[in-house]
Amino acid sequence: MALSPTPPAPAPEWRTPFEAGGGNTTATYAECVAYYQKLTAAYPKQLHMAEAGPTDSGQPLQEVVLSSDGDADPTSTRQKNRRVLFIQNGIHPGEPEGIDASMMLARDLVQQPKLRKLLDGVTIVLVPVYNVDGMLNRNSTTRVNQNGPAAYGFRGNARHLDLNRDYIKQDSRNARSFAALFQKWQPDIFVETHTSNGADYQYTMTLIATQHSKLAPALGAYLQGQLLPALYRGMEKKKWPMTPYVDFEGQTPESGLRAFLETPRYSTGYAALFNTIGFMPETHMLKAFAPRVHSTYDFLQTMLETVGQQSAALAAARAAASTALAAQTTFPLAWALDESQHETVQFRGYEGKTKPSEVSGQPRLYYDRAAPYTRPVKHFNTYKATTTARRPNAYLIPQAWGEVADILRRNGATLVPLKQDVTVPVEVYYLEDYKTSPRAYEGHYLHTQVKVRPVTETVAYHKGDLLVYLNDKAPIRYLVETLEPQATDSFFAWGFFDSVLQQKEHFSDYVFEDLAADLLRRDPQLRERLEKLKKQDAAFAGNGAAQLEWVYLNSPHHEAGFNRYPVARWLGEGTLPAK
Repeated sequence: MALSPTPPAPAPEWRTPFEAGGGNTTATYAECVAYYQKLTAAYPKQLHMAEAGPTDSGQPLQEVVLSSDGDADPTSTRQKNRRVLFIQNGIHPGEPEGIDASMMLARDLVQQPKLRKLLDGVTIVLVPVYNVDGMLNRNSTTRVNQNGPAAYGFRGNARHLDLNRDYIKQDSRNARSFAALFQKWQPDIFVETHTSNGADYQYTMTLIATQHSKLAPALGAYLQGQLLPALYRGMEKKKWPMTPYVDFEGQTPESGLRAFLETPRYSTGYAALFNTIGFMPETHMLKAFAPRVHSTYDFLQTMLETVGQQSAALAAARAAASTALAAQTTFPLAWALDESQHETVQFRGYEGKTKPSEVSGQPRLYYDRAAPYTRPVKHFNTYKATTTARRPNAYLIPQAWGEVADILRRNGATLVPLKQDVTVPVEVYYLEDYKTSPRAYEGHYLHTQVKVRPVTETVAYHKGDLLVYLNDKAPIRYLVETLEPQATDSFFAWGFFDSVLQQKEHFSDYVFEDLAADLLRRDPQLRERLEKLKKQDAAFAGNGAAQLEWVYLNSPHHEAGFNRYPVARWLGEGTLPAK
């Protein structure tokens, strides 16, 4: 793959470890931080560097801000009508192209007058390395499928967490520091650099963009109609043709590319909750490291150029999205791929063939690089909502759930404590059914396929319990997708409320038998429901213990808190008495 025109060579003292190492070397953490410190000291009028909070490694997360005048304040940046481009590298430090490309780009932006002009209308917020922990865990073996560099970092962080699954639960200090930085800047565009796994094909660069179906209509239309076409054109002009991320269900990509659904556990899915368009450029693992770094450099430059050129359109689309969000009443919580719709892309691949495996002797897949092709391939790029919820006026959260309250505050929510005890009618959910993963996933046992039964009840709340209003100043989508238990990445899905799923009181069979019989005599409707169930389910009809349990669960003796989701929906108008 031909590289784009070579920029002026940097002076020897400004060469990065990648440049000085012959193209198969990535910077160590110490080298990366020292390089930005040196660059900031030399160019203080364009660069600002600061610690942005702790990480699980014990080392701080670094924030580097590049602007035309050294302005590193979000408020004044907005007042100057500048767009904010947030670039984050090294979430998986074994995929280090963005680390090295950003070092080079930051240097060139301040040293080359032609490139420096790109900062006139755009401020870059740069996280040089997000997973500091993984970058310190350097090795040469764990990226077994990857063609270089010679040594690199590890995917997991110091707690063995994949940080690109941690944006909602925020178990890591890294994620908590990121959330504070993201909320501080509230960027227009978010880019997180990666390397892909999977099939072999001709492209060096592939791209995951925020799923347009999940964005507000104005923002989705802008992404599809203006931003993405400009990025693809810009990369083609720089001799890096791109394709959508190569994900498919068949044997080879010809079966059709399937757009990646980045739910809020992922960086771009999290960003979308705040009307920020997100991108994951994914270089191809089988290409040599040097072209992967250069294509990432050119992608970041192309993004900077495009954001500057489309500044007004981007601002208008985000403003329209905010207006629409303030008026929106129904919100999607889960999605499924719509296979009735597709686009067509001219895909540049290699023929997939089989040959006997030298390990097993069985047929194995390989891609024949002597047989390249370009042919039309379906791209399924539309998702439809499968679960929705109506927006309440506010959520009520008992103060006992302090961990959830802390996460909400960290992500821009305002929680207002009640100033006195109140008893109010609210809508509560009873958790009727859910499936739980049999194995741990990122430190949690995920709940899926959640079914709830909404009930209006009058509930007593105490002074200090928490209200969060869904007004036009609130992060509405974030609140809905974390606090509605049916949502894919809700706090319930991640196990934050698991204690309500266990009964705390029960009964002795021989004692409750007489009480249950008395309940059925005094409540004919309860008896009728029981008999109906026995007629419908032969196994239930033959199981005396199950029938006794059913009577208990439908009696006043059953504890109210069992399987009752603790966060209530307040549908009333106005406000409740709060501090």
